[in-house]
Amino acid sequence: MHIEISIFHQTLTLFDDSGSVKAQYSISTAANGVGCEKNSGCTPLGDHVIRAKIGADAPLGGVFSGRRATGEICTPELMAAFPERDWILTRILWLSGTEVGKNRLGNVDTMQRYIYIHGTPDDIALGQAASHGCVRMRNVDIVELFNLVEIGTPVLIVEN
Repeated sequence: MHIEISIFHQTLTLFDDSGSVKAQYSISTAANGVGCEKNSGCTPLGDHVIRAKIGADAPLGGVFSGRRATGEICTPELMAAFPERDWILTRILWLSGTEVGKNRLGNVDTMQRYIYIHGTPDDIALGQAASHGCVRMRNVDIVELFNLVEIGTPVLIVEN
């Protein structure tokens, strides 16, 4: 299996080993566009792998901070109380770049930038660039994807 993320189409597609589409999801990538540099707020391009899967038993809407469950469930009231939060919910697939100098090591390291595929509040619009660099998905979709992939699954992020 492998994943392809299209920035242009704002989709994440999961392919099986024969290259057939197994699933496709609407996503949201970075409002700042594409780029691999630290502190850019951009979504990195190129070849990656899923380095870690976090939150296997978390509830839908479970809130994460620093890759740890906070024990909170995201609600409109919680969002109103913390409007500055970047809501990382339900599951985390932590990405690691595999292309040295492009998205791995130095000032361009995807994993050190904490770039994830993760759940987002249900009222956040998908299909348009709006994240801080991560790939946002509906909570039910990230649970489905999380259960279909393994650590080491290749992830290709392309502009179109």
